Amino acid sequence: MSSDQTPQDSSELQDASPDAPQDASEEVTGHGVKADGLHEFAGHVVGVGASAGGLEALERLFESMPEGTGAAFVVVQHLSPDHKSLMANLLARHTRMPVITVRDAMELEAESIYLIPPGNLMTVSDGQLRLSPKNPRALSLPIDLFFSSLAKEFGHRAIGVILSGTGSDGTRGSVAINDAGGLLLAQDPESAKFDGMPRSIIATGLVDEVLPPDTLGERIHDHILQKPDTQVTPPPKTTSDLDTGSALEGIFHLLHNHGGVNFRDYKPATVLRRIERRMQVRHVPDFEHYLELLEGDSGEVSVLRREILIPVTNFFRDPEAFDTLASKAVENIVRQSSNNHAIRVWVAGMSTGEEAYSIAILFAEAFERAHRWPDLKIFATDVEQKNVDAASAGTFSEAIMAEVSPERLERFFIKRGSHFVVKPELRQTLVFARHNLVEDPPFTRMDMVSCRNVLIYFLPATQERALRRLQYALAPGGYMFLGSSESLGELSPDFTPVSSKYKLFQMLRSAPLPMESHNASVPPVKKRLHTPSARTGKAFRSRDASAIESAQQVLLQEHAPPSILLSESLELIHVFGEAQRFLHFPSGSITLEISKLLPSGIVPVAQALLRRASKSGEVLRSEASTFKMPDGSSERLRLNVRRLDGDERSSTFLLLSFESQEAVVREGGDNETQSLDMNVEAMDRINSLEQELGATRESLQATIEELEASNEELQATNEEMMAANEELQSSNEELQSVNEELYTVNAENQEKIQILNRLNADLDSMAKAASIATLFLDESMHITRFTPEAQQIFKIRDGDVGRRIDDFTHNLMYPGLMDDLRESLREGRMNEHEVCSESGNYYLVRILPYTLQGAASRGAVITLVDITSVRDVVRLQAVLDSQTHQVAVLDSSGLIQLVNKAWREASKVQAKDPMVAAGPGDNFLESCYARSTQSDGQEEYATQAERGLRRVLKGDSEGFGFEYRYPESDPVRWFLMQVGKVHHPEGGAIVSRLEITDWMVRPK
Repeated sequence: MSSDQTPQDSSELQDASPDAPQDASEEVTGHGVKADGLHEFAGHVVGVGASAGGLEALERLFESMPEGTGAAFVVVQHLSPDHKSLMANLLARHTRMPVITVRDAMELEAESIYLIPPGNLMTVSDGQLRLSPKNPRALSLPIDLFFSSLAKEFGHRAIGVILSGTGSDGTRGSVAINDAGGLLLAQDPESAKFDGMPRSIIATGLVDEVLPPDTLGERIHDHILQKPDTQVTPPPKTTSDLDTGSALEGIFHLLHNHGGVNFRDYKPATVLRRIERRMQVRHVPDFEHYLELLEGDSGEVSVLRREILIPVTNFFRDPEAFDTLASKAVENIVRQSSNNHAIRVWVAGMSTGEEAYSIAILFAEAFERAHRWPDLKIFATDVEQKNVDAASAGTFSEAIMAEVSPERLERFFIKRGSHFVVKPELRQTLVFARHNLVEDPPFTRMDMVSCRNVLIYFLPATQERALRRLQYALAPGGYMFLGSSESLGELSPDFTPVSSKYKLFQMLRSAPLPMESHNASVPPVKKRLHTPSARTGKAFRSRDASAIESAQQVLLQEHAPPSILLSESLELIHVFGEAQRFLHFPSGSITLEISKLLPSGIVPVAQALLRRASKSGEVLRSEASTFKMPDGSSERLRLNVRRLDGDERSSTFLLLSFESQEAVVREGGDNETQSLDMNVEAMDRINSLEQELGATRESLQATIEELEASNEELQATNEEMMAANEELQSSNEELQSVNEELYTVNAENQEKIQILNRLNADLDSMAKAASIATLFLDESMHITRFTPEAQQIFKIRDGDVGRRIDDFTHNLMYPGLMDDLRESLREGRMNEHEVCSESGNYYLVRILPYTLQGAASRGAVITLVDITSVRDVVRLQAVLDSQTHQVAVLDSSGLIQLVNKAWREASKVQAKDPMVAAGPGDNFLESCYARSTQSDGQEEYATQAERGLRRVLKGDSEGFGFEYRYPESDPVRWFLMQVGKVHHPEGGAIVSRLEITDWMVRPK
């Protein structure tokens, strides 16, 4: 298990499940009401982190977002505080959901998109979005901050989405969402304009899916609306409840085979919660189907394993605890150290290395204060190889600026781009290795052991086994540093508390070495100790077993030779007695290969004996010889090798023992002074090779001296370059931060420009379609734009944009044009006049002032609408209205186009006259035809009118006329109707009616 975990650690001790799936009734949209009256948002909340290049990704995400998720979407970006964001307007064009710029204490609503305002940091609490001003001089990671609060507030209902952007903002917050049981998605780096942020989160191994932006919406929709499976068998409360053949047992078996970690030693609530989460992500209904999925997908096995071993950690996590460690442990270790004794520290379960580097920094600072620099070797281990590789690289994101003080950053790190790299002088004090705290042999002779927030995930028995291994690694008087929710348990009598609050303990110098930890690695012994029957069963207490173990330890220490237990591949498994003095751990990456740990003189003898013993199974013994030890002394030894065979399921082991000079003398015999039996030819060959080697060394020494001189010069130059590079890196970081903000602003402006271009094209098209002369002027009467029709009135050309309008002549009879224009610009009033041009055309000239948005300056638009034809129609109407007889103008279909005043008045009082229609829009020909089909005494006149009019409209007749009487009046009235042809390409006719009653009744 990786080291530091999330703040849920304390609850884990009671097997709490804060991120377990809640009751299905919670999965609704809208709000609930808390006891304190605050509204609690009951749906999912989707946090979307984006930076440079994120605009396009956001548009594609929300364009493809299905409706009906019931979720609230919160978009967090890196925005410049000096520029107004256009994101709300731009994003609103790609979604039906309302897009809202956040105000402080704004409540979340379903199916809404919330945008962080520039110059602010944002968190979520009690269903409300909270804003705080951003410090322009400090590092701000707005996505990390919001995602962390989102995970804490909404748990498994939190969804994190990381889109295009540079740097690593969002990575730590995403880990928090994953740890809380939420869904974690990332944009496919291949589709991102800037892939820094997506690749950073993908590198954690915790991302549920990596997709293009236009498919992320469907994935979010499916996750929110999936129904919880009510048929999943309730998980067992302890791993001992697992059936041998159950699906869960099969899952644990696959995990163990995949990475060598036995998750049966872990608390089931933690492990099973992670399994259930992966089942939800993969839409698998039960453990049996998930086991089938794992068996066919090794990638899913890796994802599940990484989810269980979550690498959540920080530099100096719990600062008060590290301050206590520095003052009460590190200071004492440094003060009591000697120049010929290296300080040895083991950081177990170190995750990605932050804890180990933190402790290394504390020692470096203590050395500086004490003006002493003893050798320091920190062994940092973790069960996950990817964590070990990441820690060994010593490269961290800019997020550590929130955890490490500026002084420490400057002293112990080098800034490279958007990352910090540990300086070589600090890095060389650490050795990183993959190590299983529960199953692999512990280190030895440690001055301090740190194992924080690891034990809480183990079952009680596994916790005790791990603690005994940690105790075994400590030298007498060594310090043990545990997590805030961890304790020593049964080992408490062997330690004295240095700080109970911060779980710092010091081992008593008289404390006995525990046995359980290394017995667990030894193959099963076929002969067991027999105890009286009265002591069997329940009467055989654990304290009696402990006494036997202590007796075994005493016998091993006093009578057994120092020995080491090796695997079949000759890797170190366990150390017995004082055998550690024969071993040497080199700097750099640690290895358990025995040939790299033994002194060079012992290696060939040991390898020969081990190979022969492994094949033959015999007990083999070397000749007594003098060997040089790792501490520089010499010692006369004899090596013994014995093969140990387990049962059919166990591997073969090899036991290598070291017999000192006293043991050799006690055995007597001539072997005491014999050296290894080596033939003469081999000795001659060795001598020859040694001579050649000596000559080569002399030649190399001369070359080395020359290179050292050159190296000193290069070193001086390199130091100057490093100083200059650090300055450039600092400047580059500032420029990169500004560049990200400007890129976001530029993307918004580019989008706005495209909108304006489209509007401009629409205006051009509208102006061309209207064919209206138009001029656009600024506040100084300079021409900014005009339509082609304006060139027929004003003597302007295409290149005259930017010149003053009063520099040009026009053909309007409008001497006050310029004065009216100035008045409109000055007072903001519209002016409108009908004027005539020199060519005889009439125009409606309208001067309309306008104010530019956000500016005090004004401009004006001059439109000149040709109203010549309108005036002609008006004049014709006036002429017709002056006639006393009734007149109507028809088109070629008989539809009335125009009537005079007399016709309109007659149509009101003579509605039954077959030769009268109401007015424009009525069809006179159809009206006559309709009256010709009626038997009312007027059908003869109507038929005559309909037939004659039809011939005129067809062009077969120039006109006709006839008299008819209108019987509805008393006395009877007579009318003369005349129809004439209109000589026009479109055809038509003129109908006139004149009352002739006086003429008809006058005596002939």
